[in-house]
Amino acid sequence: MPDGTKAPVVVGNPLRIALLVAAAFFMENLDGTVIATALPQMARSFAMSAVDLNLGMTAYMLTLAVFIPASGWFADRFGARTVFGGAILGFTVASGLCALSNGLWEFTAARILQGMAGAMMVPVGRLVVVRATEKRDLMRMIGIIVWPGLVAPVLGPPLGGFITTYASWRWIFLLNIPLGLVGIALAWAWIRNERGSERKPFDGLGFALGGSACVAFMYGVELLGRQDAPWGQVAGFVGAAVVLGFFAWGHARRHPHPLLDLGALKVPSFAVAAWGGSLFRIAISTAPFLLPLLFQVGFGMDAFHSGLLVLTLFAGNLAMKTVTNPVLRRFGFRTTLLGNGLVVVVAAAACMLFSPATPWPVIAAVLFVNGLARSMQFTSLTTLSLAEIPAPQMSGASTLSSMVQQMTMGMGIAFGALALRVAAFAEGDTSGTPSVVDFRIAFGLVAALALAALFDVRTLAPDAGAEVSGHRRARG
Repeated sequence: MPDGTKAPVVVGNPLRIALLVAAAFFMENLDGTVIATALPQMARSFAMSAVDLNLGMTAYMLTLAVFIPASGWFADRFGARTVFGGAILGFTVASGLCALSNGLWEFTAARILQGMAGAMMVPVGRLVVVRATEKRDLMRMIGIIVWPGLVAPVLGPPLGGFITTYASWRWIFLLNIPLGLVGIALAWAWIRNERGSERKPFDGLGFALGGSACVAFMYGVELLGRQDAPWGQVAGFVGAAVVLGFFAWGHARRHPHPLLDLGALKVPSFAVAAWGGSLFRIAISTAPFLLPLLFQVGFGMDAFHSGLLVLTLFAGNLAMKTVTNPVLRRFGFRTTLLGNGLVVVVAAAACMLFSPATPWPVIAAVLFVNGLARSMQFTSLTTLSLAEIPAPQMSGASTLSSMVQQMTMGMGIAFGALALRVAAFAEGDTSGTPSVVDFRIAFGLVAALALAALFDVRTLAPDAGAEVSGHRRARG
């Protein structure tokens, strides 16, 4: 432009882009969880063990972890529309290849392609929204984008079971094709192909170190979530991740244009959202794993009635969306995160009181409150992470935030599995089948983790993120 300012990223209302990115996020997260209940039927199609098919799920998760750090660089170099639209196209093609797969290696290769596309899709889409949105509207837009991260893990297993039972597992992936084609057309119509103002070289060493650290860590987490977790391998992979992460951190501090810019961690609000927020996200992400197991293994419910109860989490997530912005405007980020964080702790602890004799309405009420608290905390933390980031750092901060969010959500399942094993060890139970008491101990550990996160949130300034939340007392 003549005055040197940047052209707007979005044609028209940024709300449309936020809805498009939310839909892409939902599609990506749903594909990460929906096939869990379809594994037995897929295994019969491939004439192999369902356990062996976990490779397809693991490959998807690891590929996401590797390529998310590169998403910001690709968007700055090739343009937001090219990368975001290309990612949707890649995800759509990969979905078709998954549906056509007739063996493990074909399926795994297609899942890797899906993971590469997914790593570029949501982080770049969120960056487009953040760049196009005024600070005063950022909270609302982030709220729209992040809800699939809470909803998809809850809806994925029952939806996958429904499709598998009444159609075929292949339709799980075929349904992505028309959705993807619509997404490509909308991305092309609504997003300008804006590039970064500075042409930076690709940080190959940083990509190798950071990607290797993420793969080692996420694979160690995946091993930890297995029933027969090989503790030596878990320790080896996590230890390797720590060493590689240390070298990646040192490289990022020395490199003039690091692929993973850690400068955002110097912003106090981003640091709290990254460190304490990670503990909250891990605690929040255990619910879709622990609750179905509690109801089916601990209480002896069938999958249908268990799914109905878990869906009350989903109802709470949706109900909170109309309340989040007014609450943050009234109380600000610090007070909201502390107060709602206590609700997260109490809601997790309340699950310790569940028993087969607990009336269903009582369980549903507790889970509904749990869903309310999960939604508020998740949205608030995600918005806070970008609320005070200067424009020149936005690309790097958005990439780092996306990577941390993806990894900590995956860690939720591993933490839930570890909590059950700790409980079984404490009870001296070697049967491998969790008891109701084991689940009570596990939910107690989840509550303790969420409580620990509050100590980091306490360090937030009272006026943190005031420009975004519109908190009157902070502004005054």
